[in-house]
Order: sequence, then structure tokens, then C-alpha cells
Amino acid sequence: MRLKLLSPGEMSADQKETYDEAISGKRGAPPAPMMAWLNSPEMARHATRLGEQLRFNTIFPAKLSEIAILVTARHWTSHYEWYAHKRLALKGGMDPKIIEDIRDRRTPVFDDPKGKMIYDLAKSLHEGKGVSKPLYDEAVKVLGERGIVEVIGLCGYYTMVSMTLNTFEFGLPDGEVSDLA
Repeated sequence: MRLKLLSPGEMSADQKETYDEAISGKRGAPPAPMMAWLNSPEMARHATRLGEQLRFNTIFPAKLSEIAILVTARHWTSHYEWYAHKRLALKGGMDPKIIEDIRDRRTPVFDDPKGKMIYDLAKSLHEGKGVSKPLYDEAVKVLGERGIVEVIGLCGYYTMVSMTLNTFEFGLPDGEVSDLA
């Protein structure tokens, strides 16, 4: 870990206010990257609010939103992010085979057209740095414009999360080993 994470007693008033707001939300605990972001309390406040919105209030159930998050974690080889969201994906009902395929950079087989479209969009955003016209047109039919916007939001936010976790070398909990090579 490249950064000393502050305990609540070591935080400035602005940092503590942001921390308290985060733990009073739906997560009940501070998200790991927020502990680094607290070095910029206002950024931490807005980023954490955005993260809560994307995690809990999109049109997608966890089983679907976690597809975009896992594709992003895999793209960045973000060990901590993968560890945390693999568990959430399983809890949300995602087929373990889909998780394994994303981990191994294979295209999963989906029984839900929305899941396939979220995967295709996330892969295109990360690898192609955009979305082709045919993929966009199909995404509008399958997910609607709001769905496309929310997939972009998930990929963008979790890119920032992955960059933060990787840059500051957040470790896995004691005894845990990364699934990612």
C-alpha cells in the first residue's frame, strides 16, 4: 500500500464529513477507493455519491450491472476490484461461468440479451474506445438510451476506481489471493 489510510480520528473536518456521509449511505461502509480519494475531500464526496448511484440505482439489477464492473476490473487487471465485485456478482445471481469467462478474457455465453449487450458495450468502450454505429443501434433496442448512459457511467466510474486501487496498490484482505493474472 503506497498510501497511509486515515482513521476517522486522523481526518480533517472535511474528510470526516465525507467519510460520515459515505458510511451512512446504502453501503454502510466506506468504499475502498474513497479512502484514497479523501486526500481531495470534495472529489471524494462527489465520486462516492456517483458510485452509490451507479451501484444501487441504475435500471439494472446487480446481476447485470456487475457485468460492466467485472469487464472493467478485468480490463485494468484491478485485483481488489475484481475480488470485491466477483463476490457481489455471485451474490446478485450471476452465473459463475460468465465470471470465469470474463476473468479468462473469453466471450461469455449469455441467456439474457441485456447481459450480452452490457458485455458487448463494456468491451467496446474499453478496447475500441467507443461504440460502432451497428452496436449502438442494437444497444438502443436492447437497453434504451438510459441503459447505454448507465453502462458508460459504470465503465467510467469503475475505471477511476480501478486506477485508484492499482495506483495506490490496495491489497486484498489477509488470506485472499487474486484470481487475475
